[in-house]
Amino acid sequence: MSHLLWKTLVLSPVVLGVTVLVSARAMAAEVASSSEAKSAQTEAPIASSASMSIQTEQLKVNRQLVAQNTDGNKVLEEVNRYSSEGKNQNSLSQVTSVSQFSDVQPTDWAFQALQSLVERYGCIAGYPNATYRGNRALTRYEFAAGLNACLDRVNELIATATADLVTKQDLATLQRLQEEFSAELATLRGRVDAVEARTAELEANQFSTTTKLVGEAIFAVTDVFGGNTGDANNTVFQNRVRLDLQTSFTGKDVLHTRLAAGNALAFSQVDNGGLPIDTAEGTQTFQVGSTGNNGVIIDWLAYYVPIGPAQVYLAGTGGIHSDYAATNNPYFEDFDGGNGALSTFASESPIYRIGGGAGAALTLPFGSGGSIFKPSSLTVGYLASNANNPGVNQGLLEGNYAALGQLNFSVGDRLALAATYVHGYHGAGGGNLFDLGGGLAGTNRVVGTGQANTLTTLNASSSNSYGISAAFRPSDKLSISGFVSYHDVTGFGVDDDYEAWSYGVGVALPDFGKQGNVLGIFAGAEPYSFNRPAFAGTGNDIPYHIEGFYKYRVSDNISITPGVIWLTSPGQNSDNDDAIIGTLRTTFTF
Repeated sequence: MSHLLWKTLVLSPVVLGVTVLVSARAMAAEVASSSEAKSAQTEAPIASSASMSIQTEQLKVNRQLVAQNTDGNKVLEEVNRYSSEGKNQNSLSQVTSVSQFSDVQPTDWAFQALQSLVERYGCIAGYPNATYRGNRALTRYEFAAGLNACLDRVNELIATATADLVTKQDLATLQRLQEEFSAELATLRGRVDAVEARTAELEANQFSTTTKLVGEAIFAVTDVFGGNTGDANNTVFQNRVRLDLQTSFTGKDVLHTRLAAGNALAFSQVDNGGLPIDTAEGTQTFQVGSTGNNGVIIDWLAYYVPIGPAQVYLAGTGGIHSDYAATNNPYFEDFDGGNGALSTFASESPIYRIGGGAGAALTLPFGSGGSIFKPSSLTVGYLASNANNPGVNQGLLEGNYAALGQLNFSVGDRLALAATYVHGYHGAGGGNLFDLGGGLAGTNRVVGTGQANTLTTLNASSSNSYGISAAFRPSDKLSISGFVSYHDVTGFGVDDDYEAWSYGVGVALPDFGKQGNVLGIFAGAEPYSFNRPAFAGTGNDIPYHIEGFYKYRVSDNISITPGVIWLTSPGQNSDNDDAIIGTLRTTFTF
């Protein structure tokens, strides 16, 4: 008990200090935005996520397509500022001195002179209806813009040897007009030259015309408390970084090339006898995909493309089922691990954690007629864990794989349903059921107990998994979602068969306390299995998982998420002390 108190005292000032420090700095830099703007991560339309729309990582509309360097950003800001002047400001906002407030009236000699030039040389066609709008007064800058257009047109006629079309009287009129409006013409041309120069610099230094860089960095302070597990672990400061190059060739497709690095490791759990507990309970989302030593890898290479009404998904590496299948768990599943639930269990049904790697998937819409289920869709996918290995019993078709089929239904825009089936093949050599494509003899497991995960090492196995998920949004301020999954594993040897179950339900309150914030509570049972001969005497209790988190949106690009995960009967044994994980996660997106 004293050790638990000591850890609590040590962790509390760190949590409070980081929260205050990050909040203060971020809020100082935050730019006031429209009250109608919402963070992309919090906008989780249930109906669309359950139908034919492909779920990719949530993007922000204001992410820049240029390299993230200081000079490039300044150039972009200036170009945007000049663009804003034309879109949002009226003509008087261009005035720089009191003397320029006089308008050019239709009765003025200058107005009539320019109108005559326009009619003869057709030098103004900038208005949407290609008219001069001669029935209203012009500001001096509007008039100067028209005059400049006529000067350019006359110069063009002279340069093309059609000078006979320009009379001496018109040239004299142009000269008089040019002298009258010399200040406005100089200012106008200076601004145009400045915009052209900055645009050229932006084009020369932009990152790519087809690719944009989307990044995420997670800092997390976390610790675990409770009995021997608390004694065996310490307070840690972990990180994970993802840089996603998103390339589009047609404007409708997208190629993801994602680089990842991190040092996050899951906590080890210890039973009352001081021995390690064989479990992945309490694994957190930012601990998945981490290299452990901040080494950089390409952890995901995938291509989304529409073909007719269908959406096609192709994965070269790192593909998982939730890349293309609707998980029906809004606000808990955010598809990047940095803004939703803390744990892998609360973020999505464990059925989507079976297998992964390389393969393809297809989503076909249907039921757009008078059916109550609209829009609806059928999703099928195939992912192979060792698709790149040409060895015996390996490769795309002979090695480990998981094939998914899912029916997605939407009832109006408030209720989404999905029925999921996954068939997996797991070759001899061991491994885990919920491995995200770890493959043969892999130690990778991301959710559930050892009894539910561990596959036989001597023989191959096949698995048939069935799941149901639903999401209901009775109002814009409340979302309820949940899932149930059943897993039937058939081993090809004696006593290799077993069954596993998992279920959970979550309640999310979006915009709780502030627009963009999310309060989430999730409870259920991580994947567990009873009475496996290989685990005789280790316990047959249900391992409950209770989680609460509050995502506080500091700005469009920064969120802070404190949360707690409470694990009962770790390793399916009520004799083991409960484990409590406390986490403060800060996520930067850019």
